[in-house]
Amino acid sequence: MTDSTAPTPPPASLRPVVDAALAARLRAAFTAADFTADGCLDLLGAAAYAALARSETVPALRATDGGSARETLLRLFLLQRPVSRAAAEAAGIPVQECLADGWLTADRPAGPAEGAAPDGGGIVRATVDIRPYANDIAGTDDAGDAWIVSDLGCSVGGAGGIGSVGGVPRSELVLGVGGASTTLANITVRRPARRVLDLGTGSGVQALHAARHAATVVATDVNPRALHFTRLTAALSGLATVETRQGSLFEPVPEETFDLVVSNPPFVISPGGRFTYRDGGMPGDELCRSLVAEAGRHLEPGGYCQLLANWQHVRGEDWRSRLTGWINGTGCDAWVVQREVQDVFEYAELWLRDGGDHREDRAQYDARYEEWLDAFEAAKVEGIGFGWITLRRAPDGRDPVVTAEEWPHPVEQPLGPEIERWFARQDFLREQDDAGLLAAHYRLADEVVQEQIGVPGAEDPEHVVLRQNRGMRRATKVDTVGAGFAGACDGSLPAGGILDAIAHLVGEPSALLRDRAPEQIRLLVEQGFLVPAALDPDGSA
Repeated sequence: MTDSTAPTPPPASLRPVVDAALAARLRAAFTAADFTADGCLDLLGAAAYAALARSETVPALRATDGGSARETLLRLFLLQRPVSRAAAEAAGIPVQECLADGWLTADRPAGPAEGAAPDGGGIVRATVDIRPYANDIAGTDDAGDAWIVSDLGCSVGGAGGIGSVGGVPRSELVLGVGGASTTLANITVRRPARRVLDLGTGSGVQALHAARHAATVVATDVNPRALHFTRLTAALSGLATVETRQGSLFEPVPEETFDLVVSNPPFVISPGGRFTYRDGGMPGDELCRSLVAEAGRHLEPGGYCQLLANWQHVRGEDWRSRLTGWINGTGCDAWVVQREVQDVFEYAELWLRDGGDHREDRAQYDARYEEWLDAFEAAKVEGIGFGWITLRRAPDGRDPVVTAEEWPHPVEQPLGPEIERWFARQDFLREQDDAGLLAAHYRLADEVVQEQIGVPGAEDPEHVVLRQNRGMRRATKVDTVGAGFAGACDGSLPAGGILDAIAHLVGEPSALLRDRAPEQIRLLVEQGFLVPAALDPDGSA
C-alpha cells in the first residue's frame, strides 16, 4: 500500500502506527481466535449481536465472561473494556509491541478494578475500535475476513458513543461501519476492475470491498486522520493495493479515469461545516451536485459511479427535475432512487442529535435549531430526500437514459447485481423499436408470482398483479392478456408469436394485440419482470 498524502497533522494524532508486520501478527491472532464477523455472531448470538447496533453492550458483556481468546478480543477491541495484560497475551496479542505502536494503553490500578490481573500485572485498553467485518463480494460466494479500524466509540456497537475520544477534535473523528456504508457496499456493482476510486473513504470500508475485485484502489479524503485509519484498516485486513491521497472531491485525481467510483460523501445539508465526516461545507446540496457533475469525465467507457446523497426538495421544483439537471451533460446513463424524505424539522433534529447538541444548554440547542431552519427557509427548502445515485458512462453515440424514481420499499440485498442488470436492460431497450421488441425472445424472471385481486367467489379477477421476490421487489398490474403473455415467456418463441397464439385463443385480432403490446413489454423489461434472451444466454436471470 502506498501513501501520497499531503502534509499531515502532528504524529500524536496518527496513532496507532501503520506497521505491516505487526498488523500481520494481529491478524493472525484474530484469525486463530475466530475474532471474525461470523465468529462474533456465533459467540454472542443474533440478539446480543443486534444490540451492538443500538450501542447496547450489556448483552455482549454477559456473553463474554468466560475468558476465552475470542471473548477477550471482543471485550478489548469491540466493547472497549479493559482486560488484563495476561489475558491479552494469552489471546495472542503482542502486547509490548502494541503498547509501543499505540494500539493499546496500559494502566496499573491502585486497587481492584475491572480486568485487573490477580498478580497485579496491570490492565490494557484499546486505543481504537476494531470491528470484524465480513468482506463479501456481492452476488458471489466469495467472502473474506477483514477488520475496520475507527476512532473509539465511532463504529456500530461503540461503547462510549461518538465524541468520546479524548484529545481529538470531534470534527476530525473517523467513523467506522454504519448503515450508510453498508447500504453503499450492498448496492455497488462488483466486476473485475483495473482501477477503483473510493472518494471520501473515511475508515476505508468501500476501499476494503473494492480491493477484493480491483487491481488498484485509490482512496481519498480531506481528513488526514481518515486516510491514516484507511491505511490501518487495509494493513490489518492484509490488503496491499490501496493508495491514499488527500484532497476534496476529484482534486487528488484531476486527469485520471476509473472503472468504478464509489462515494459515501459528507452529504448532510447543514448551515455550516462543523464535522468533516458528515458536513460537505458547501451551500445546500452543492457537494453532491458537484460530485455527480464531475463524475463522468473520470469514468472509463462503461464505468460506474455510485454514491449516496441527500438532495433538497425546493418549493415549486420537482425533485426529479433537480436531480436530472445534475446529470445532464455528464454523458452518463443514470438511475436515481429516492429511499426516504424528511421534512426540515425532522432533518434538523436528526443531525442536531448526531452532533450532540441535545446534550448542551437548551438555549444553545434552540439557537442552532433556528440556524438550520433559517438556512432552509432562505433556500425555499421544504424537505430533504435521501437515496442512491448510480451513473454509468453511456455507450458512445447513444443518448443517455436518465431515470429518477421514488422507492421506499424493501429491496433484495445485496442489490449490486440487479443494478448492473438494470443498465444492461436499458442498453437492450435503447436499441429496440416496436418491431424489434416483438421479434425478441424473453423469459419470465425468477421468483415472479401472480396475484389475482377481486371479490371472493367472483368468476374473474378485477385485476392481476405480477410481483417480484427478487431485485427491487416491484409489483405491477397487468390485464389477463398481459399475465398470459408473461407466463408463456420461456425463451422459445418470439414475443410476436406468443401474442398471435393468445389472439387466437381469446378471439381478438392479432394486429390489435401487436399494436398495444410493445409499451407493456418495454415496461416489463425495464422493471425486470422479463429477461431478454439476448441478456440471458445461459438461461439464468
